[in-house]
Amino acid sequence: MIALIQRVTHADVTVDGGVVGRIDAGMLALIGVEPADTADTATRMVERLLGYRIFEDADKRMNASLRDTGGGLLLVPQFTLVADTRKGTRPGFSTAAAPAQAEALFDRVCERARAMHSPVAAGRFGAEMFVSLTNHGPVTFRLDA
Repeated sequence: MIALIQRVTHADVTVDGGVVGRIDAGMLALIGVEPADTADTATRMVERLLGYRIFEDADKRMNASLRDTGGGLLLVPQFTLVADTRKGTRPGFSTAAAPAQAEALFDRVCERARAMHSPVAAGRFGAEMFVSLTNHGPVTFRLDA
């Protein structure tokens, strides 16, 4: 499982003209699921998301986590993160989990995150989504579970 995380001042996801998820300051996490991922992988990813220190402490150092700040977490399913881009000019998606598996594990990430943190918002699996954000920093990292 891969997450592309961004520290944001605010972010939202729109589907069919309506906002389905919105946060103020916090973290936007685009989530890609790979075939070998399991429920344990999803739980590990949530632990990493909530504990990863990308927010400034009192000394202006990146030393605070989402748990520390109480900021929002916006989770967005993003199968293109796990695409094979090593050769050619078109991505290959054989490295992505099958849709049913990916949806179940994305739902597991959302469920675990909501059980461990608030606020948590999410995009909609399989939908055409429009993601709007203001990246603070900019700060962007790739996390592997």
